[in-house]
Amino acid sequence: MLDADLFAEGPQRDPRFVVKDRWIECANFPGDDPRHMIEFFNRQMNEEVNSLESSARTLQDFPEADWEIRMWLARQCADEARHVAMFRMMLEGRGGSVGQYPVLNFQYRIITKISNLIGRLAIQNRSFEAGGIDAIAFGIEEARKLGDTGLAELYEAQIADEIVHVRFANEWIQAQTRRQPRELMRIGEALASAEKAFSQVMGVEGTEGVSYPADWSARAEAGFRSAEIAAADKLASTSPAAAGSDSRE
Repeated sequence: MLDADLFAEGPQRDPRFVVKDRWIECANFPGDDPRHMIEFFNRQMNEEVNSLESSARTLQDFPEADWEIRMWLARQCADEARHVAMFRMMLEGRGGSVGQYPVLNFQYRIITKISNLIGRLAIQNRSFEAGGIDAIAFGIEEARKLGDTGLAELYEAQIADEIVHVRFANEWIQAQTRRQPRELMRIGEALASAEKAFSQVMGVEGTEGVSYPADWSARAEAGFRSAEIAAADKLASTSPAAAGSDSRE
């Protein structure tokens, strides 16, 4: 049972989808199972929908925010919609179907539970998407090794967008905290809440053995300082259950 204090209500899904609350309730096939990648494409497609929904919800919830950050969020919505289409094409092109396996909506539920804009961007962009950058970089390398050019190219297109999403959030957050240092408290509170919630969803089963080294080049391009990248790299090597983890296997 998930702690209701850590999660918002989930987004709506049509009857094709079976939504679960925890990783262990999903169809988690081992890497050598022929169903493994189909299940991954289906789940990843839904996670991209979560990212779209979260950005759109933030636009709705903070109409008073500066025009510049609202424009970036609107662009992020467009990017995430394109990612959904990319993963759906990959899913169906390789014999799968939408809703074939259960999905999780934990990202949306964690992000939209946060009541302030700086906290939401810290979790969605600086944590979930930053962790995604590391996972995608790993995925590109693995896809190239396997000779899967189509998948490698999908990841390359995706990571280019994710770097932009992380960078605009980093720049906005840094500007905000320079003007109002107390905003750092909101970020800390959001991170602590998200980490607890993520641990409840994933459990030990969903994080054991899932860890990606920080992509120093991509994270630097996304606006992280060297000390922040080093900390992320150290965290990945010692605690794969961090909120930014992305199960790309």
